[in-house]
Amino acid sequence: MKRLLLLAALLALAGALTAVALVVAGSTPRSQATSNAASTDPTLEWFGWSHFRITSADGTIIHINPFITGNPDSSVTLDDINQADLILAADGHRDEQGDAIALARKTGAKVLPGGFELGSWLIQQGVPSTQVIRSNPGNWHHFGDVTVRVVNSVHGSGLPQPTIENPYGGPAAGFIITLENGYTVYFAGSTAATMDMQLWGSAFRPDLAILPLNGDRDPTDVGQMVRLLRTDNSSLRKVIPHHQRVQPPPGATTIAQMEEAIHRVDSKVEVIRLERGQKLLLKR
Repeated sequence: MKRLLLLAALLALAGALTAVALVVAGSTPRSQATSNAASTDPTLEWFGWSHFRITSADGTIIHINPFITGNPDSSVTLDDINQADLILAADGHRDEQGDAIALARKTGAKVLPGGFELGSWLIQQGVPSTQVIRSNPGNWHHFGDVTVRVVNSVHGSGLPQPTIENPYGGPAAGFIITLENGYTVYFAGSTAATMDMQLWGSAFRPDLAILPLNGDRDPTDVGQMVRLLRTDNSSLRKVIPHHQRVQPPPGATTIAQMEEAIHRVDSKVEVIRLERGQKLLLKR
């Protein structure tokens, strides 16, 4: 009996010493660590025109169409941005690829342009080839647990400084970005409506669509984009306009016109009027 009591005491002492060791070492039992872990929701910010920043749950920073220099509505400067992991450039136009070159060289970020030819031009302009992902619509790329799909855009891709080797930027594109939590963002670029959106809605089921609203955009065109993207896709509940001035000039298509056209085809989709620098949580 005394031996049993002694054995029980020794086992209790060993358990206490193990707990102390865990505390001293800064360790936490797996179950406790899981219950104490704080999840971070990804966010989206708009900085004017079509420049957006996504910060994923694990801290991956994605800049989309970083048009800063020469953008009268930009709420940031190049000096304000010191971190970036990925830069998406929808096409070669000055207001689409924007400051991708300067940002890539400053931060070391990877650049994923819409077309292979635009990637070649970026390398020719001084972006290290190891940072440029030359791709085309139909491809997908993985960055940790974030997946970016390149899809086509009905738009041009002229370059601000074409060269003999690279006279054109190749196909224009949009991007479908799926984050760690499964939330999916479709950045359309400057496309017109295309029946391909029906396929993307059904296959990739975006939760949020960032759609073009340039000054002479037919709002019915944007309404049809939403109708197509909702194909087999009840997840799409939010739309954000891009490619528009903060104070549109007289006669420019307005967000209110865009909203009216969208609600004519689907009243369940909300048009978000995002303020510059405002953070939108990307979660269902």
